[in-house]
Amino acid sequence: MSTDTETTPDREAFEAQVRRHARELQVHCYRMTGNVEEAQDLVQETFLRAWRKREQYAGRSTLRAWLYRIATNACLDALDKRPRTPTADGEILWLQPYPDSLLETLPADDDGPEDAVVAKETIELTFLAAIQHLQPLPRAVLILRDVLDLSAKDTAEILETTVASVNSALQRAHAGLREHLPEPRARWRPDQEPSAAERELLTRYVEASERADLDAFVALLHEEARFSMPPYPGTWTGRDEVIASWRAGGFGSDTMGEIRCVLTRANRQPAVAGYVRRPGDAEFVLLALDVLRIEDGAVREIVAFDHSLLGPFDLPGTLPA
Repeated sequence: MSTDTETTPDREAFEAQVRRHARELQVHCYRMTGNVEEAQDLVQETFLRAWRKREQYAGRSTLRAWLYRIATNACLDALDKRPRTPTADGEILWLQPYPDSLLETLPADDDGPEDAVVAKETIELTFLAAIQHLQPLPRAVLILRDVLDLSAKDTAEILETTVASVNSALQRAHAGLREHLPEPRARWRPDQEPSAAERELLTRYVEASERADLDAFVALLHEEARFSMPPYPGTWTGRDEVIASWRAGGFGSDTMGEIRCVLTRANRQPAVAGYVRRPGDAEFVLLALDVLRIEDGAVREIVAFDHSLLGPFDLPGTLPA
């Protein structure tokens, strides 16, 4: 926690209490911002505000509810200071992946099991990208009401507004979500664990990547596959267009070098970390992370993230040759 006064036993005890909620607050802030680094900073801001306002708490609500109120308003303040809008093509260039290792089950505490919140969270990239199109207030209302299952009254208290305003904002959020997330949730939300068929598909994806075999990818990608690389602009739609973009980018060329892959998970989705060894290099260097959405037995969407965005992941920076 950031400090503005000398550490005292009281402060240490306070920090121990609030830090039990750090994981779920970080995911809450991540959903609000779509950015892991900002979410980490906002959790620290939340704890600092909580310490400064500790006299206001006085047990009027659970500690967890009080912290969610502070965190939500910290996010809204940050989004007000640094407003961002999708590109003209609807791309969310500030989106970052969230490692599944940070979503591991946590033990129950006095306010209720944190793992229940994490398990319910809608954190897939498809959903994260869709809600970034919403204005901050409707986005906050949607998260508090539909994801965290808070009542309209509790949501109004957190946002310091009225129940009528909350209900109105939720209607706007649902309308925006239908526009940017047209598929039914059951179709785009993957299972927590991949099926045997999905594991086999991932094995083939790794093999195709390591061989730089574009022909093999033709058999792996959905006909309506999508590919994007935030924070770089551009979305390619359709298997042929995706393959053509990779070929134009030099994938599979002699100058590209060797590729090695490591399987991981991000945003409750399978992910493949790609390492490259350029001609003359002694080791493989982390290049990017492909987060996959699998549908109808094929890879429907690939969101590739640059290595510079993968700090929160437990991935080695290099692999031996």
